[in-house]
Amino acid sequence: MSKRLLLGIDIGTSACKVAAFDFEGQVVGACSRAYQVLYPGDDGAEHDAAAWWDAVCYSTKALIGSRAIDPKEIAAVGIDGLSWVCLPVDRTGMPLRRAMIWLDRRAQKESRWMKERVGEELLIRTSGNPVDPAYCVPKMLWVKQHEPDVYGQTYKFLQSNSYIVLKLTGVYSQDRSQGYGLHFFDIAKGCYSESVADQLGISLDLLAPVYGCHEVVGAVTSQASRECGIPEGVPVVAGGLDAACSTLSAGVLRTGQAQEQGGQAGGMSLLVERPLVHRKLILGYHVVPDKWLLQGGTVGGGGTLRWFNEQLGAYEQRVSSERGLSPYEVMSEEAARVRPGSDGLIFLPYMSGERSPIWDSTARGVLFGLSYDKTRAHIIRAIMEGVGYSLLHNLETAEEVGASARELVSVGGSANSAVWTQLKSDITGRSISVPYSDHAAALGSAMLAGIGIGVYKDFESAVSQTVRIRRVHEPSAENHKIYEGYYRLYLDLYKALRQCYERLGVLAG
Repeated sequence: MSKRLLLGIDIGTSACKVAAFDFEGQVVGACSRAYQVLYPGDDGAEHDAAAWWDAVCYSTKALIGSRAIDPKEIAAVGIDGLSWVCLPVDRTGMPLRRAMIWLDRRAQKESRWMKERVGEELLIRTSGNPVDPAYCVPKMLWVKQHEPDVYGQTYKFLQSNSYIVLKLTGVYSQDRSQGYGLHFFDIAKGCYSESVADQLGISLDLLAPVYGCHEVVGAVTSQASRECGIPEGVPVVAGGLDAACSTLSAGVLRTGQAQEQGGQAGGMSLLVERPLVHRKLILGYHVVPDKWLLQGGTVGGGGTLRWFNEQLGAYEQRVSSERGLSPYEVMSEEAARVRPGSDGLIFLPYMSGERSPIWDSTARGVLFGLSYDKTRAHIIRAIMEGVGYSLLHNLETAEEVGASARELVSVGGSANSAVWTQLKSDITGRSISVPYSDHAAALGSAMLAGIGIGVYKDFESAVSQTVRIRRVHEPSAENHKIYEGYYRLYLDLYKALRQCYERLGVLAG
């Protein structure tokens, strides 16, 4: 029996998705399993790494058990994962504590110490990124300071995808695209800087060897095969950052192209040919060799409507049940009935602080302009528009260093909403293409696996063989003009509230 499938494993913020693709990029079978973000207080946000592996095993076994796929047809496995994870493991690969994830912002003091001890300019010059509690190094230093016993037992610090690679193969790895979370990772050379690590008091012995994202790290072990059902000996590549894998599956290979992220988080990944540094943005390696991604990462993406659905969406849930739709389709219908600008209602999507380009841990979500004439539909559209404004804010910031996104490709769950995608096009004034996107990150990691074992001769061949655009949104000049005024007010609102956020944080404890 010939091997005809590539398996993509996506370790996301809210769930693990496992999807099997044929070599043309068509989904043969998919399964997902949710897990919780745990909030221990003091701005902490964590995942139980064991839940990642449990979700992988559940999903792969469900795919195999339902006969959606024949495991003997799996040619290779790729894994992508959420970013800026701090997971210390011992010599046996056992996690020593829960994984601190990208939402975790407790390492404020450690961030200040890094700036005072080493200097932010050197750290930005080395890593291409600002010092912020969301990144990996402040979290590693937090563990060193607050949990010295854990730090002392740590053999390696791993990322989300590298932990799953370890579980599958027994090999410790650090893929190049996830290196951007480490301030001692040389963003121009793609390797660790021992001198910067020394200044930060971190031994490079605590880091795994760096691999190219499409490089085969190892093969599925007999133990992993028994636990997850993937046959022993199947090659496993290093994989990469979920946003970078989604960018690959969006077909972004050329300068001027950008992936617009429509998952739990929002933002954009703009391809650049050299490491362009903007201290208000995020710079990382693409999963494509010798390419970089200038990224705008926001906390407000699809998660904003997920919050609305969970907390205030009883009506939409009831209607969706009656009509056989998802609640998000119902919300899109409601939003479509409201005029651009939501009749003067503006949403600031800072639901857990904000990353780029404002980097403010104290920022919080705001609905500005509420009045008795506003309806649920107004609130839903305002939430969608607020995410669109945050996207434009990042795109405009990138232009300050000469990086211009002429073409956006939207992936992730919110890309399924034509209403949401169209208003993003109207707000940004840019054309937005939408490929098949329900499993964008998993497809990207599967493409890496295919490139790694020679199914595709190069990245261009992988994209031409698998990526298909299903619709294109062109901006409305009339709506764009309306949004220009609201966008400028959106920017001014944050400036006006900045000190109030700090006071709120003190009052709320």
